[in-house]
Amino acid sequence: MASTELTSGAEALTRFRRLAGTTAFATFALIVVGGIVRVSESGLGCGPAGSGLEGWPLCTGRVIPSVGGATLVEFTHRVLAGLVAVLVLLLAWQAFRNLRDLPWLMRGSVFTVGLVLAQAVLGGLTVEHNLHSVLVAVHLGIAMILLAFLLGMYRAANPGSQPETDRASDGLAVTAAIAAFLVLATIVVGGYIAGTEGEGTPDKPSGGAHTACGTDFPTCGGQLLPYGRDSMVNAQLTHRVLMFAATIAVLALPVLTLRRGIRSWPAMVAGGLVLLQVLLGALNVWLGKHAGLIVAHLTLGTLVWAVVVWAGLTYARIAGPERSGVSPSPA
Repeated sequence: MASTELTSGAEALTRFRRLAGTTAFATFALIVVGGIVRVSESGLGCGPAGSGLEGWPLCTGRVIPSVGGATLVEFTHRVLAGLVAVLVLLLAWQAFRNLRDLPWLMRGSVFTVGLVLAQAVLGGLTVEHNLHSVLVAVHLGIAMILLAFLLGMYRAANPGSQPETDRASDGLAVTAAIAAFLVLATIVVGGYIAGTEGEGTPDKPSGGAHTACGTDFPTCGGQLLPYGRDSMVNAQLTHRVLMFAATIAVLALPVLTLRRGIRSWPAMVAGGLVLLQVLLGALNVWLGKHAGLIVAHLTLGTLVWAVVVWAGLTYARIAGPERSGVSPSPA
């Protein structure tokens, strides 16, 4: 009888882990599509600012609109957001039904449901307030936090949810946490910059913070950090400062693992990706505003975030299923 219960618990945990992985992948795709919505200027494709319920949650006043152009792009984003919401609800349902002896997964599931509800409300406010830059930034930040929690639950549902070595569980976990914070801050400020499109600066009336420094990188107007010129330049410089700090923190991960003789793919991959991201960011400036480069920059930034979060989860001590007497079968 006990063997049957353990097998049933293992199967339930494996199903939960696979669903968490699927939901994380769908959330990643949602973030990328959100970037496409932004660069294609489709954020108001379902209705202008102030359109009320006809613009959100309805789309042009309909549940299923006549799609085309900007409306198609925005509606695709909403459909994918709805899919993520359903998957998150299924995760919570599985946790409450079969995994009540694993508090971390229970609490994580509840929190992700709360994040999805907050995203839904924030999405409506973003449309209603004409894609305000602060709302755009917060919307992107919450999406990243949602992705991190989904990865955390996927990791916690793994029977190997312990640090790779005792040596890696201390300094590396702290370094990864610092790197994750800086990467998230960089992404959120980047979201704010995306939301400033159309906002003017004295010499660039409609370029927003994205083009506030022209094609200068790493300098800005011939100076390194010319803070105080205007709000758009300040936003661009803040993004750059955070990016350089995040790069240093992320590169510290492979350095520390190599010094300790630890083979760790998350640290190595994160280091390589962040260098590629810096290059891509520089190209965004040097070549001017190109939609493909902007989407690629967001996609790679999200991937850097995911890998750094995974590195932190790898080095941290997580209350995995083995601490509750559940030994799930391999996914």
